[in-house]
Amino acid sequence: MNHPSMEAPQGSNRVDWARISRLLGLAGVALFLTAAFTPLPNILIRWLGTPARLESAEAIVVLGAGVEPDGVLGDTSMRRALDGMVLHRKGLAPLLLLSGPGRGEGPAEAEVREELARALGISPEVILTESKAQTTREEAVKSGALLREKGVRRILLVTGSHHMARAQRLFERAGFEVLAAPTDEVSSEASSPEGRLRLMRRTLQELLARFYYRAAGYL
Repeated sequence: MNHPSMEAPQGSNRVDWARISRLLGLAGVALFLTAAFTPLPNILIRWLGTPARLESAEAIVVLGAGVEPDGVLGDTSMRRALDGMVLHRKGLAPLLLLSGPGRGEGPAEAEVREELARALGISPEVILTESKAQTTREEAVKSGALLREKGVRRILLVTGSHHMARAQRLFERAGFEVLAAPTDEVSSEASSPEGRLRLMRRTLQELLARFYYRAAGYL
């Protein structure tokens, strides 16, 4: 005989998707408001950053950041490229490696940067380009192969401050001593809701990338 007190209520084992959806919605709203109206994004982006160590090296490596199909460098790509060229002009390294693939049928980012470097008076003999890598890990592998051919072991790495820790570790695993030359691509002092939301987006993208790279065993 079945006793009513022993029977589970009908539907008790079902997932309450409506309640879960409400909770996720509330969490999303809370995250949005926190990101837009508190200093949390400013704190997180500074926490992700890596301090500069600008010392003499054997090569300066400028990581890719994107180019338009018509060959126009994005703001981030231009900033990194110019920072790398300035370091070379200061005599911190004799070689300058410029990285970055193309989009569609357009020119590669590395090639556009090379043209810019030549136009600014840097000798083509000291410029290396790598235009095949699509990810930071591939940049470390492919750029590393070019650098080893030149006998390079100590590099100045140019990339975004929030991206530096992951990129630095990848190049270290490729066998290089890596000195950080971070580029400030976004201001950590943003105070408007729009500016803080941009900082939060950058932060979440980098945190997800670090999680993936660690899970995949790349770091």
